[in-house]
This record gives sequence, structure tokens and C-alpha cells, in this order.
Amino acid sequence: MTIILGLNAYHGDASAALVRDGVLLSAVEEERFNRIKHWAGFPIESIRYCLENAGIGIGDVDHVAISFNPKANLARRLGYVFSHLPSASAILDRLKRQSRVLSLEDQLASGLGVARSAIRAQFHRIEHHQTHVAAGFLISPFDEAAVLSIDGMGDFTSTMTAHAKGCNWQELSRVYYPHSLGFLYTAITMYLGFPYYGDEYKVMGLAPYGEPEFVEFFRRMIRPVGDTFELNLDYFTHHRHGIKMKWNDGAPIIEPFSSDRLVKELGPARGKGEELTSRHDNIAKSLQVVTEEIIIHLLERLHERTKSENVCMTGGCAMNSVANGKITSRTPFKNVYVPAGAADNGTAFGAAFYVWNQRLGKPRAFVQDHAYLGYEASDAECLSAIQASGLPYEELGEEALVDRTTDLILDGKVVGWFQGRMEFGARALGNRSLIADPRRTDMRDIINLRIKFREKFRPFAPSILEEHVGEWFDICEHAPYMEKVLPIRPEKRALIPAVTHVDGSGRLQSVSAKTNPLYHRLISRFYEKTGVPILLNTSLNENEPIVRIPSEAISCFLRTDMDVLVLGNRIVSRGGRKKGS
Repeated sequence: MTIILGLNAYHGDASAALVRDGVLLSAVEEERFNRIKHWAGFPIESIRYCLENAGIGIGDVDHVAISFNPKANLARRLGYVFSHLPSASAILDRLKRQSRVLSLEDQLASGLGVARSAIRAQFHRIEHHQTHVAAGFLISPFDEAAVLSIDGMGDFTSTMTAHAKGCNWQELSRVYYPHSLGFLYTAITMYLGFPYYGDEYKVMGLAPYGEPEFVEFFRRMIRPVGDTFELNLDYFTHHRHGIKMKWNDGAPIIEPFSSDRLVKELGPARGKGEELTSRHDNIAKSLQVVTEEIIIHLLERLHERTKSENVCMTGGCAMNSVANGKITSRTPFKNVYVPAGAADNGTAFGAAFYVWNQRLGKPRAFVQDHAYLGYEASDAECLSAIQASGLPYEELGEEALVDRTTDLILDGKVVGWFQGRMEFGARALGNRSLIADPRRTDMRDIINLRIKFREKFRPFAPSILEEHVGEWFDICEHAPYMEKVLPIRPEKRALIPAVTHVDGSGRLQSVSAKTNPLYHRLISRFYEKTGVPILLNTSLNENEPIVRIPSEAISCFLRTDMDVLVLGNRIVSRGGRKKGS
């Protein structure tokens, strides 16, 4: 038996994953434990969970793989330093982060409270984008595929393309620092007044409300070159001064790195708390259009070189579900796979599978078909949390639970749904979800303003029975991780207004009876009663990471206007208690 622990450490969305004999047993982000969104640091609680879930100790681990290699592309890094002379503070910040990775063995022993000698594992530091490619391809359903890995930056590379077969791949192209599509999207996200790490999804949600008024401006900021692209660095400062970042032991913080030329040509940036206007909508739309142009260019060139029907998308930019939904209609690729955890969180299991398949030469034996890889509360834990809260509850058998929950949704209730193992990745997929009736025109505002306390433009996902996708969407593709936005059929849009974007699309989650039978049964019961095989789904949280344990679900329930909470096989109600009491 071979056990591999994979880590994403000292980067946003720090995480851990455990692979045993080529099978992924667990994967979890550190933010779910410390409740700090996108937490960057050493994921010790995630490691502890993975080991406990497998019933093993650190001494049983054979290999530890980390998705960061300070020595990768070293010659190119040094050449850039000597030719561009970035600021001393930028160099010092980078060296500090690299030194912490170099002392990984000691940090692991200290965090787990064991002697260094108790750890017998071999440690592997793997280049960032190699772990992205591994996460995208090695657990995909394809034996052969083109691969596009694209993000902000990792180990001096922002983009890598490859042609993969079996357990190996041939690298085809790279984009090195300072050129990055992810940097462009981040810079404009900050310009639009969304300053926090990971806020790019807000800009993607805003884009459907706008018109592509500024497309030509963004085409001046980034342009295709050969098989790849390059930034117009006149609009940025990172190539001269670096990007000021705080990565260690907290939420990642990135300071703006656009130049004065951006404001001079595009106008003043949106200030904190400033109202969103049609101009901001149009900037978001234009950015999204040009982002899609660059991604489509990369994919078209990639197809020319590989002639493959299959493509694996990975890296932070592969979280752009709008672009993902257009791949089969705008490129020759017929099949698209995006893993759960396409961003840096997924490099934890990418690193582990890189070791299993590449370093150890083992055959592939695992396909990721679900993301339910995290903590599962026992029935006793759920009951204990409910009793500690003093809230009234009703205990039901499974069929009665499904019936009662369906009736609550039909009554217009917003239901917290806490079941089974926690999802890995940024999106709730029916085990830590808020669910509601997608047919109600007022449901989006109710949830955004009374429960999630977030911007009104933010959309919700339609969780749809996978066997009905083709009846409701123009493109019949499964999307188990909400990784694609697809056009909803025109005749269906008015039936599900709460999950239909302003442009007629939806970021669907296709729900399988195999991978989540209970959630599938719930949607099926709603379908039996309404003729609509869809529920509105959003994450069970309120301006925090998705809840992990029963007490967090109850806390979220009490401080919002959620109507009921289904915790395992019990339906929890307020019983006269007021919000926050």
C-alpha cells in the first residue's frame, strides 16, 4: 500500500489531499477549518483531517507532494531579475515564501506534534503548472487529451499547454512572467472596486448586465501572439516593482498593480462603496469578452497541434465558467473536462497524482466523478449540535424527509441543506447548500439581501437532474461542479427566473443519482410535483467559507433569515426564536 499526501501550501486556497494506491480518499481546504476565506499558509488542519479520515498517522505516509518548486525555471527567473531589477522588497517577499516551503519537513512535524524522525515520507516539490496539468488530466475520463493550464502565476509561469496520453504529456507552449491572463482579470477586478483575493467571480457575474463598449481598450491591454499571448505592460507595474502580496497565515492580500495609464485611458476606478453603474457593467462585459477571445485563441492553436477531441481545462482561469461553456461551440473540441478544484486548491491532489503516475510510474486507476471528499458529520454530532442550540426539530425517515423538504420549498421557504461529506472546491454541490424554488421571481433578491447579504446582481445555480439537461439547456453537457455556464432554452427561461441570468444563461450543476442519490431524489420529488427538474442552489454560508460542521450550519441559520435547516435527517426550525438570538 502506497500513501501520498498532497499539499497546496503558502498560496491562496491552501489545501491537502490524500491518495492511497492511486485512489483519492479525501481533499479539503484549510479555510473550512479556520473560517478565513482563501486562507494562505500551511494547511495543518486539512492534513490532520486527511490522516484521521483514513485512520492513519503521518508515519504511515510514504510520499508528501507539494505543488510549488522554488527551483523551477530558476535560470529564467534569475535572468529576469538581472535584466529588470525588480524592487528589493519584492525579491525579499518571494525569498521568504520560498524559504518556508524549503523547510516543509520541519513544519509538518511541528504542526502535528511529532518528532522529525517520525516522518519517513519522501518529499517532492513539483512545479506548479505540472500539478495543474496532473489535476486536470490524470483523474479525467480521457486516455488522451489536450490540456490548457492557465492562471495568475505559479513558479514563474502563467500558462502551459500540453498533449497528454496515458500517464504522460508533452509540453507544447508556455507563457512566463510577467505575462498573465489571470493578472489582467485581477487588475480589472480591483479597478472595479472588488479588492479581495478571489473576487474575480463577481466581475464574471456582473458582465451579463453590460455591453462590450470597451472591447478595443482591452484588446490593447492583451493580444494573441503565436500560440499564446502577451500583455501590454504599459498598463501594469508588476514587471518593474513586483506585486505586493501577503500570503502567510491569513487571507491573501494583493495590492493593486495597474499603472496610471489604465486610469488615464479608462477613467477613474470605482471607489469603495461607490454605486455600480452601467459603465462598470460595460467594463466587466468587455473584460469577459476579451478573456474569452484569448482562451479561445489558445484552444484553437492547441487543437491545431493535437487534433484531439478532448480538452482538460485547469488553473484559476478555468474557473471562468462562462468561457468554459463556450468551448464546444466555438472550438473544434467536443469534450471538455474541468476538475473539481481547478484552481490552486486542486493542486494538492494534482501533486499527489503526479507522484503516483509520473514519479512512481503507476497506471491510472481513478476518475474523479464527484467532489464529496471532505468532512462528514455523524448522526450523533448533528443531534448534539441541535440540542445545544435549544432549537425545535423534527426527525424523519429519508422518504418523509424528502417529501417534507419539497413541500417547504413549494411553500416558498429557503432551506439549508446539510448532508453527507462536504464538497471540495468553491461551490456547494448539494451537501452544504441553500436550496429554494427556482420558479419564484423574487427568490434571487430574497436570498441575496436577507440571507447572503451580498450584491443584488450575483446569480444562483440551477441544480438539474443530469438526465434532463438537454431539455432545458441549448447545449447538452454535464457540469457536476458548476464549471460551465450554458444558454437556457428560450422557452424555458420564464419558468425558472431565479436561476436564469439576465443574458438567458445559467451556471448549472448536473446532479447524478450515482454520486449524490439523496439530492437527486429531492430534485426528482420537486420535479414530480412541478414538472421542473431543477432547484435553486447556492452555498450554505454568509460572507464566510462554506460551513463544515453542524454547529456552523446552525449559527448561519440563526443569524440570517433562512427559514429552516435540514441537518441530516432532522428538520430544524426557529420555534419562535428571533434572528441572532
